Amino acid sequence: MNCHSEQPTQAPALNRGQYRGLTLIETMCVLAIVAVLLGGALPMMHVLHTRQVLQASAALLETDIQFAKSEATTGRRPVRLSVQATPAGTSCYVIHTGAAHACRCQGAGQTQCDAGASVLRLVELGGPTGITLAPLQRSILFDAGKGTVTPTATLRVVDRDGQAIHQIVNIMGRVRSCTPTQGFAGLKPC
Repeated sequence: MNCHSEQPTQAPALNRGQYRGLTLIETMCVLAIVAVLLGGALPMMHVLHTRQVLQASAALLETDIQFAKSEATTGRRPVRLSVQATPAGTSCYVIHTGAAHACRCQGAGQTQCDAGASVLRLVELGGPTGITLAPLQRSILFDAGKGTVTPTATLRVVDRDGQAIHQIVNIMGRVRSCTPTQGFAGLKPC
């Protein structure tokens, strides 16, 4: 009779290499590295965002200049573009019919026009974006009969940091964009 006694099996020795995951120290090191990288990237992201808002505002102004020219030509009536400061310290522009100073920006998306004048478009800049448009001494007239613009003008779109895009309107109503700020890709220096 052969009796085999069963011997209890021993648990295999635990080896640290068998466990997967990160220790608390490793996790803290990764978080510290990520925090340092984000600390350097967030200011750059702010600059990029501000630049994109500035470029979008300048592009909208260029589109609205073409809109004013088109309205004058198709409506066979003079159309004006007036750039003004609002009482709240922001800036706005109004595309309107009527006399040179017939429409005034009131702020908060409101405008007031004299009798016989009508607003075709109102855009207010500023507020949280910090984008402003330098006011013009005289409004720009888009003449329906001649197809010209008088006076020619340089419209300056500026952000809080002083970066700017200039929209230069010639006598034929064509717009050329340039910048006095260095580092704007795709824009010629003024």
